[in-house]
Amino acid sequence: MSATESAAGASRPVVVDDPAPGVRRITLNRPSTLNAMNVDLVEGLYEALDEVEADRSCRVVLLTGSGRGFCSGLDLGGYGSPRGHEGRGPVQAGFAIQQQIAGLIPRMRRLHQPIIAAVNGPATGGGLALVLGSDIRIASASARFSAAFIRIGLSACDIGTSWSLPRIVGAGRAHELMLTGRIIGATEAERIGLVLEVVADDALVDRVLQEADLIMLNTPMGVHMTKEVMWSALEIPGQQAAIDMENRTQLLVAQTADQTEGATAFLQRRPPRYEDR
Repeated sequence: MSATESAAGASRPVVVDDPAPGVRRITLNRPSTLNAMNVDLVEGLYEALDEVEADRSCRVVLLTGSGRGFCSGLDLGGYGSPRGHEGRGPVQAGFAIQQQIAGLIPRMRRLHQPIIAAVNGPATGGGLALVLGSDIRIASASARFSAAFIRIGLSACDIGTSWSLPRIVGAGRAHELMLTGRIIGATEAERIGLVLEVVADDALVDRVLQEADLIMLNTPMGVHMTKEVMWSALEIPGQQAAIDMENRTQLLVAQTADQTEGATAFLQRRPPRYEDR
């Protein structure tokens, strides 16, 4: 069954639906474990992202969790074996699991559509990594965050956290959060810039859909190229290299029919009609 067949997929580890035109909601769906990561959930998330990539009607992705949690990280009760790696030695099997989970972050980054994390509860360990890998982060008042890997005897530097957390909240704050693994609430997360905004629990979806509407006022390719360049710019050490990349990207997007439509609609003070051309 396809991951998008949400009506019949309430028991699936990843459920997908369309809460508004142009918006695809991907819900981590293991509420009894606070949506802990096992092989079925991670592979279901890859599948959902692949389907989004191929769907031109989808402009924005909303990533959230079912029940009272976003994602509590690795399922300590057992992850399972990635397909094709059954029966391997413990080192080989463990590395396959590590690569499968960590590969979600570059997969999210490569996705053409922006991802808004709607953090509806605890986001710890791998759950925090998914939040950091999203393009925009909005939290409910009940959200909690922790680089929890270190609290179970591991390094806090996992699933891209050591790269993304310092770039989002600054090195000093990131180092303290990773070395202590302490839990921070939604208010502190907003204050340090980990999330854009905190809203009441029952207002989270509406607020995220408002943000999605703002994104969809812009052209599909303009949004795609902005996402690609804004993340790449974080890896560029010099301003001139970033400007050189921006120049080429700007010239590319300027050749599209949607750019002409966007400029015309702006001058005529009407909503644009984009065709992704």
